Amino acid sequence: MIGDAWSGEPRRQPTRARGERPRRVLVVTGSRADFGLLSPVMRAIDAHPELELRVVAAGSHLLPPAQTFREVKAAFVVADVVPMQAAGKRTRLDDAEAAGRGISRFARSFAHLEPDWVLVLGDRIEAFAAASAASIAGIGLAHVHGGDRAEGVADEAMRHAITKLAHLHLAATPASAERITRMGERPEHVHVVGSPAIDDLGAIEPLDDETFVELGSPTVCFLMHPIGRTLEHEEHAAAGALEALQAERVLAIAPNHDPGRTGIERAIKSAGVRCVEHLARPRFVALLKRLATTGGLIVGNSSAALIEAAALRLPAVDIGSRQAGRERPPSVVHADEHDVADAIVRARAIDRAALTHPYSDAGAGTRIAALLASVDPHDAGLIRKRNAY
Repeated sequence: MIGDAWSGEPRRQPTRARGERPRRVLVVTGSRADFGLLSPVMRAIDAHPELELRVVAAGSHLLPPAQTFREVKAAFVVADVVPMQAAGKRTRLDDAEAAGRGISRFARSFAHLEPDWVLVLGDRIEAFAAASAASIAGIGLAHVHGGDRAEGVADEAMRHAITKLAHLHLAATPASAERITRMGERPEHVHVVGSPAIDDLGAIEPLDDETFVELGSPTVCFLMHPIGRTLEHEEHAAAGALEALQAERVLAIAPNHDPGRTGIERAIKSAGVRCVEHLARPRFVALLKRLATTGGLIVGNSSAALIEAAALRLPAVDIGSRQAGRERPPSVVHADEHDVADAIVRARAIDRAALTHPYSDAGAGTRIAALLASVDPHDAGLIRKRNAY
């Protein structure tokens, strides 16, 4: 059973005194990518009678042109915003400065909002800044999707650093949970909950005909993010992949606001393919579902190709090293920048009926909320970190 193999029974919170407020959970979302995964967790927290949700939108949510914090505000009451990155500043040194600003600003936010738990997901600098502030301040820190592997820009280092800062580990797979315990985290604080990316997939219908046509009736969704190389290198890599897609109807989605973004944007513009800055998660999932039913593919280096697309039985071509080390479902064909065309042929030959994935079934959000309600964030045995070996 999920969770039991790693943590046994959660440590129980003593019964609250009458009139005491519910346990306050501050969820940090820093980008369009983590918001999609965190949304079912936020809803489950908001619905739990013993929890009180506080949402902080930070980092790249606030950047133009998409300014995706508006989607967060449309779905949840936003208790605070934490600016970090500056528009147009995308070097790794710029990100280092942004992380420093984030730590300081999150500390002020936590002082004002007084959370019992701070919850973050993944490996971005927004999550790292919030995790650093919470851990140093002695606030219970819960981490979703810890223990995964993915090189990204600095993702591997950021994710595992957050693991060492966190007090409650909410792993997506048994392999990730085992990796966390091998890092010296105490097994009773590690829970396998599945991926919240799976939670809302069943409720979203495939993209309707009219919207599909508006998007160019694509056969391929191209979603490629930078990995911190020079602009020229990022442009060359994206251009090579897009050249292999010349026979396809491509819908490109603009890359993350990470170092190297401009190079990929230039390649997309030069290739002349249709590009949208952003698709809200319901529409993005609807597109993936439509592609899965029409023989389409997702191509690039997004984790969505290995998680959501895998759950939807949509074959994917994963290019380069960004997702290196991540668990690869059988729906994923890996390619370097020079063999994308061959990878597309192999991906289209996959037997979709037999596809599986390692991220469990829906319900991760509910499982996470139950753990946040039952594990005491003020227990000294949880907050005082100690290496288990």
